[in-house]
Amino acid sequence: MTLKEIRALLELLQEYGLTEVEVERGGDRVRLRRETGVPGPGPAPVAAAALAPSAPAETAREAPRPDLVTIEAPMVGTFYRAPAPDAEPFVREGDVVKRGQALCIIEAMKLMNEIESKVAGRVVRVLAENGQPVEYGQALFLIEP
Repeated sequence: MTLKEIRALLELLQEYGLTEVEVERGGDRVRLRRETGVPGPGPAPVAAAALAPSAPAETAREAPRPDLVTIEAPMVGTFYRAPAPDAEPFVREGDVVKRGQALCIIEAMKLMNEIESKVAGRVVRVLAENGQPVEYGQALFLIEP
């Protein structure tokens, strides 16, 4: 399935208030599931989750350094610093990285997406917490070229 078709399924999920939709076509299968959580007001948990990951990024914005390159999340998903729970992180603060080197993984819809450095340099700061949700455009790393 194409990304456009998956987005259309997501819109149907939201539009009709569905909790799950599964489509199988020609050997490809996609299942989208929305967590309903505990009965009660829906927007509150989402708002709280959205505010938590952005706090470290706001701290970094307080004292911006023009010489640093910000690596941002190219998608919404779950941020992982290592390729497996028991593995060492891809990078740590102070590590020297090459352009194209994997910095982290963002899991989106059960797909693991490696996020690579767009510059060579030294990792100054890791701004996201392991296992936490990240938003599109959220600052993940600061790198000194």
